Amino acid sequence: MKKIDIIKRAYESESKEYILGYKDTGSHACYMIYGILNPKERGRIIKPGKGHEEIFLILKGAVKVTGAHNGFLREGEAFHIVGEEECFLENTEDSETVYVISGGHSEGGH
Repeated sequence: MKKIDIIKRAYESESKEYILGYKDTGSHACYMIYGILNPKERGRIIKPGKGHEEIFLILKGAVKVTGAHNGFLREGEAFHIVGEEECFLENTEDSETVYVISGGHSEGGH
């Protein structure tokens, strides 16, 4: 078993995200993103891209979502997004928001 400290890697990254995917697993079938939004940070866009689907989950904190989906997500809440759909995220909290995005190929994609 190959252990990967994705939290450490996310904090070390300029984007505060770490993509666990092909370079770690050798597989193009699926990926997972662990990310952190700073307090009151705006600007993260979720857009899987053609042939992909993603599930976005809040682990800690909350975000305001606008675009293909609209509303607020809090800890433990998630949504599904497909292909060229796009959502914009804003951390509405005075503390970090932590999220996970899991994705893979849609039927017929790749």
